[in-house]
Amino acid sequence: MRVVATVLLLLFCSVASGGPITVAAAANVYYVVDELRTAFKKSSGIDIRTVVASSGKLTAQIENGAPYDIFLSADMKYPQRLKREGFALNEPRVYATGYLVVWTLEDIDIKDSLFSLKGGSIERIAIPNPKSAPYGVEALKALKAAGIYEELKSRLVYAESVSQTNRYIFSKAVDAGITAKSVVLSPNMAGRGHYVDVDPSLYDPIEQGAVILKHAKSMGERDARAFYDYLFGPEARAILKKYGYGVK
Repeated sequence: MRVVATVLLLLFCSVASGGPITVAAAANVYYVVDELRTAFKKSSGIDIRTVVASSGKLTAQIENGAPYDIFLSADMKYPQRLKREGFALNEPRVYATGYLVVWTLEDIDIKDSLFSLKGGSIERIAIPNPKSAPYGVEALKALKAAGIYEELKSRLVYAESVSQTNRYIFSKAVDAGITAKSVVLSPNMAGRGHYVDVDPSLYDPIEQGAVILKHAKSMGERDARAFYDYLFGPEARAILKKYGYGVK
């Protein structure tokens, strides 16, 4: 009921005020989307409201009528699903490729990346839930490809999203975690704790998809398309690269 009430409130405000476009963003872009929003507003004058959660949760909300205009997913699967189901106006397009890191705020040695997690001093390891978070899917894949999943599975703590994974790591509720590289490179988190890249050969490229949603039509669509096009322009590319994303 709470999710439904929030969605209805957003819908009312959006329709009643003709307000800003709403971008539903996967949790791994929590920090970068703020910078993108600020830069886009400066160049276009268009306001953006953001809603951040796991890609799976946002997809479920969109399917249940959430008034979002653009979806920035952590993968291509969810945007493609929305296009098949008739919730999207265009074919999804990859706007960035994400990467995994092992991150800790504890005074422990993680120089061997995933293999460091086998250490006896590491009792709790946070990863995003693979049921709803694409970064969790790839984190699990990396652990299995490294041949250490069976040894570590009893120590894994599944967070709802990348954001919750980060909270677990930052609060030291866990000893370490596997999360998005964009987080540790953000100005908010840079220099806090230490991180090591996960070997990208151990998981599939995390190709993140953007799509314009049907709700954008109720806003006139022009502003949503302007932000969508901006994502693939040089200024947004530079911002994404600064946060560690791969861009074409």
